[in-house]
Amino acid sequence: MIKYLENENIDKKKWDSCVRHSVNSRIYAFSWFLSSVAPDWSALVLDDYQAVFPVVRGKKFGLSYIYQPVFTQQLGLFTPLLITPQLVESFVKKLITLSPLIQMNLNSYNKLNTNIIETKNKVNHELDLVSPYEILKKNYSTNIKRNLKKAYKAKLSIFKNIKPEAVIELFQKNKGKEISGLGNADYQKLKHLLYKAIGKNMAEVWGVFTEENSLCAAAVFTKNTRRFIFIFSASNKEARQNGAMPYLIDSFIEAHSQSKTILDFEGSNDKNLARFYKSFGSTVIHYPYIFQNKLPWYISIPWKLKQRIQ
Repeated sequence: MIKYLENENIDKKKWDSCVRHSVNSRIYAFSWFLSSVAPDWSALVLDDYQAVFPVVRGKKFGLSYIYQPVFTQQLGLFTPLLITPQLVESFVKKLITLSPLIQMNLNSYNKLNTNIIETKNKVNHELDLVSPYEILKKNYSTNIKRNLKKAYKAKLSIFKNIKPEAVIELFQKNKGKEISGLGNADYQKLKHLLYKAIGKNMAEVWGVFTEENSLCAAAVFTKNTRRFIFIFSASNKEARQNGAMPYLIDSFIEAHSQSKTILDFEGSNDKNLARFYKSFGSTVIHYPYIFQNKLPWYISIPWKLKQRIQ
């Protein structure tokens, strides 16, 4: 039986054990990760934690809704059992009774053959690192190889244990200025999350420094089971000229080549980013986005208008 549990009633040890042993395990679904990005998360649980499904609820304009928390790409159903469309559907059927408004991502293993909720596919890119580095590098695009030559010429250096604050600050000073959706509270969540992951030996923070010892690009890779996730990155104008980010990713690929791991680029639906990730020889993987709006029309229309203004 699938039951809905509020946060205080979830057995976190059993929860994490289920996520850890799931065939589709993702770092996003661990209890400590969820608690970092959405402290009041709740859940759908099958029997004695044979399968679990995180639920994150919010409230806006007086309306309760289910949403995808920041810094969390894929949630949905996690289980060591065989993941069939019927099993996914049974959880989604329960989910749609919890709120009239739902906007969330499932994971790439969650297939739905039903019309009980609106769905569309989102794009992710993954690179299997099982091959030797020389073979992986052969699949790079001409542009990536050109950027690597720039990086070698610029005499860049890689450091593998920089502080999360350095990455966040570099992002805020550059790309962050263009993103209105991230506030100070979100950056604090990210900082707390990254230190949690580092403390559990589930994250690596890499930085690229110029010949003058200035940080110009940085990235955080989370890790669990067979997957590294390129979860957060930052760069400045100098990095775009000296090939620092391609150099960082290439160095990471070289360091982890011939391992039974996947480099998950965590996106992207943005065509330019998708092209960049594809240029490392990655494969396109789709995951479902589900959406439900059963609000009364007199609430639904103002909600849509306010969402467009945000």
